Amino acid sequence: MKSLEKIKYLIHKGVTIPNPNHIEIGDEVDIEKISGEGVIIYSGCKLFGASTFIQQGVTLGYEAPVTLENCQLGKGVQLSGGFFRSAVLLNNVKIGSGAHVREGTIVEEEASAAHTVGLKQTILFPFTTLGSLINFCDCLMSGGTDRKNHSEVGSSYIHFNYTPDQHKATASLLGDVARGVMLTQKPIFLGGQGGLVGPCKLEFGTIIAAGTICRKDELRPDRLIFGGARKEGNIAYKPGVFHGETRVIKNNIEYIANLNALMQWYNTIRSQFISIDFAKELFEGLQEKLNMAIKERTTRLEEYYLRKQENEIKVQWDIFKNRLIEYGKLKGDIQCMDNFLEKISIKKQEFGNNYIQVIKSLDEKDAHIGTMWLKSLVDYIINDSATILLKNKKSDSSPNK
Repeated sequence: MKSLEKIKYLIHKGVTIPNPNHIEIGDEVDIEKISGEGVIIYSGCKLFGASTFIQQGVTLGYEAPVTLENCQLGKGVQLSGGFFRSAVLLNNVKIGSGAHVREGTIVEEEASAAHTVGLKQTILFPFTTLGSLINFCDCLMSGGTDRKNHSEVGSSYIHFNYTPDQHKATASLLGDVARGVMLTQKPIFLGGQGGLVGPCKLEFGTIIAAGTICRKDELRPDRLIFGGARKEGNIAYKPGVFHGETRVIKNNIEYIANLNALMQWYNTIRSQFISIDFAKELFEGLQEKLNMAIKERTTRLEEYYLRKQENEIKVQWDIFKNRLIEYGKLKGDIQCMDNFLEKISIKKQEFGNNYIQVIKSLDEKDAHIGTMWLKSLVDYIINDSATILLKNKKSDSSPNK
């Protein structure tokens, strides 16, 4: 079926297309994966990719054309304009015009971004809000409890994810998975006209004042970080000489461990909510993008770790890479997992397949059980990986550096 035939079929199906002659649908697109209920596609939009999936109530291109390629969109998603490729956006996500959203991006329920935002290998937990003119690639951001109490990134913010030494082992972990998925934690706020130098870790409740460039980890809760212009300097620089090597490796290990925990959460918990409101295609999209993220972070760490080309280092990396397969099979503390699954089952009887309501209805004790389950998995991967990759390396980082 060619593009014009597909457009006619979609209109017959119930999709609103105000100007049918000015949109394009690739031959590979399966139009059965596009809902006919409340979907609006405005002029200039282009849909490509065999895995493209659109649920009810989606609006594309109200402010400017949207190009969509192999993305999965949940109910009520609004994409005002821009380019979206190999990303999954869950129910009621809203992104303004000028967006550039690429591979490995996961935006969970009710998160939003204003105009001209760039995301790649980015994971945003529910309710996270981004302002305008932001580059926020290679980050996982959690924190917040609802639309009024959410983690936020101010306008004109950048995550610095490429170093002068030309490596990208720089993913930053803002909050964490084990506590963040419970939707109980204090939000993280990154003030506008600022930046974060990866790889960085920030604890829940961290506030970075507008105009501040943050270059250090902050592992203490409820801290305000502020700073002005740096002193001028001019010193000798030798490419290939790396500082803070142990910190970089540790932060990358912890990021990968959190991604594995999130995959376990998706496979064990999210999978139970597959329904008309959370289609199987969205779930599979989450798995696919998270696998992309794990592969990306592993590749970037490998490039950084093997830069010295020493035999012992190569042996250590090969051991770690083989161990990654085992990490993907781990379930964490089985007793905690089973206890938590029982709590989820009880809450599902009350709230059905409404994922957000079920998670938010957990009391503090039950949420803690789930956190301990996921934390057991993260801690095991961190400790096991460190014994391999940090063998014979001295620590060069303190808790708040």
